[in-house]
Amino acid sequence: MNLVIVESPTKAKTLARFLGDEYTIEASYGHVRDLPKSKLGVKITKGKFTPDYVQTKKQADRVKEIKKLSVKAKQIYLATDPDREGEAIAWHMSEIFDNKADAKTKRIVFHQITEKAIQHALEKPRDIDMNLVDAQQARRILDRLVGYKLSPLLWKKVRKGLSAGRVQSVALRLIVEKEREIAAFKAEEYWDVLVTLQKNAPTDQLTVKLVQINGQEAEVTNQTKAEEVEKELTTAGYLVESVEKKEFSRTPPAPFTTSTLQQIAANKLGWSAKKTMQMAQNLYEEGYITYHRTDSTNLAEEATAEAKDYISKSFGASYALDKARAYQTKSKVAQEAHEAIRPTNVATADLPAESLRDHQKLYELIWKRFVACQTAEATGETLTITVQAKAKDEYLLSVKGETIKFDGWYKVWGKAEDVEENVLPEVTAKEKLDFVNLVKTQKFTQPPARYNDASLIKTLEEKGIGRPSTYAPIISTILERLYVEKIDKRFQPTTLGIAVCDFLVTNFADIVDYDFTAQMEDQLDEIADGKRKWQPTLADFYDPFAKKLDMVAETAEKVKIEVEETGNPCPKCGEGKEVIRLGRFGKFLACSRFPDCDYKANYINKTGQKCPKCGDGDVIVKRTRTGKTFFGCSNYPKCDFASWTKPKITALESGVENNTPI
Repeated sequence: MNLVIVESPTKAKTLARFLGDEYTIEASYGHVRDLPKSKLGVKITKGKFTPDYVQTKKQADRVKEIKKLSVKAKQIYLATDPDREGEAIAWHMSEIFDNKADAKTKRIVFHQITEKAIQHALEKPRDIDMNLVDAQQARRILDRLVGYKLSPLLWKKVRKGLSAGRVQSVALRLIVEKEREIAAFKAEEYWDVLVTLQKNAPTDQLTVKLVQINGQEAEVTNQTKAEEVEKELTTAGYLVESVEKKEFSRTPPAPFTTSTLQQIAANKLGWSAKKTMQMAQNLYEEGYITYHRTDSTNLAEEATAEAKDYISKSFGASYALDKARAYQTKSKVAQEAHEAIRPTNVATADLPAESLRDHQKLYELIWKRFVACQTAEATGETLTITVQAKAKDEYLLSVKGETIKFDGWYKVWGKAEDVEENVLPEVTAKEKLDFVNLVKTQKFTQPPARYNDASLIKTLEEKGIGRPSTYAPIISTILERLYVEKIDKRFQPTTLGIAVCDFLVTNFADIVDYDFTAQMEDQLDEIADGKRKWQPTLADFYDPFAKKLDMVAETAEKVKIEVEETGNPCPKCGEGKEVIRLGRFGKFLACSRFPDCDYKANYINKTGQKCPKCGDGDVIVKRTRTGKTFFGCSNYPKCDFASWTKPKITALESGVENNTPI
């Protein structure tokens, strides 16, 4: 009997489909050892860091069963995931075996759970890569040192019960700084001016936008100017100044990496990074996709060959490529041996009918992206018409049209939302056009948008903060700690989060510095590559950090967390003000005189809209048991309206439902 150890029972079940009776497959259920939860768990002596790994009762029971089987096994294969975390799990497992079992233990790695990949891995077993293990240990200990050393200081200087994380604090800083950008933003008025012209008949109409006045960029910043322009353009003569045609060829986007998958799933499906990774983990373990934690856009030759054959048979030879399309991996630390995320079998365009709906949705995205990236370019023509209008001033107006001649990869992935065909009438330079009407629209510049899952992950990746496996935990952590809240799928810092961020920026500028955090990620990557030792790296970080801790503990003043007032007096004592505080389970109402007055009540966050279902109750922001924000009716349970997105209608009479129901 050969023993194969994986992390999850789902993965074990999938492997069992491909391995015969001579293999017994067991799941470790994740890590079999970890740092203790109740104490630091790291001994620090003379620049050396010794972790004290322990087992929970659940882990100990599982290990006991696996060790029994290991005694009987001819060979033991550690088949955990092909990343640092998986390598560490394999190492921890090997550490608990006795010498006899350890001698017959080998590590096998595969990036997809298919019969061919597994057999190939079994033919090429290897030893545990201690460079990868050391990189994981360094990250784990580094984060433990920051969390367990910095958190007590937050208790003392900000509020009891708080905790801090190395990378999470940097993500929090991004969100806080964005909120301050929004607060400081001042809207500026401007007017769009659109003029409809025609060549001969109404069917030959085109609408052009004002772009220049007297050779300068058009700046219509108030109503008086807009009316002045309208008066002139209504009576002006119009002449086609130029007609410019350009052929275009558009290449499809690269196959998914972890980051781009999370971003597209957020934008197209409205999913959190955490949910995306959970669904992807399931698809990988069930054998439908390649490993989902990757920075690489590489594709196996075998996969691109299968894609070419599928595309040619399904869409026609004109859609297939003569030579496989390759993409340059943007990440400087991506492992070339890894692949992008793709289906393990391109012929499986749809999952079995019994599969979960969410699995179907994510798999469809991954399948389409992979097939599209190996499909021919989309081609077409853009047509830009520039029109001159002469009155007291000279005006230039323009419109751009586009026609698709060959849809190429659009056939699989679809066109981008901002790509629309706009067929314009045929006109020639110096041709006169007749005025039909003019529409002027008052607008205001918009503040920068708050981060959502997609934009936050993109920014973290651009700044080199975190790695594929860390984006989802980073976001989950700052939400769970109530440092930020997610409203209408966008992140807003709480008063608590702002206070924590300001304290860290003031006293630990390097810890929350973007470049410093990115450099630390680079150093962890160097450890994984065998170019740097992990113990000296930890010492280089910890020694100045420990000194700073002592100094801040003595000199920093206690932070006062701002509270938001409702504008009402305290209903209980009448002397204090009713304020909104943040507690363990979210916002609640209290008295500003606490603890002298113990008034407490539920906080109802109204959106200012009436319920679109009953028309009577208010739409309020609510939370699920897991802390996820949604919108519901204040008349619940009388009215059961609930939506993940903020309603776009304010009254029942509109008769239109434009929400995503829960």
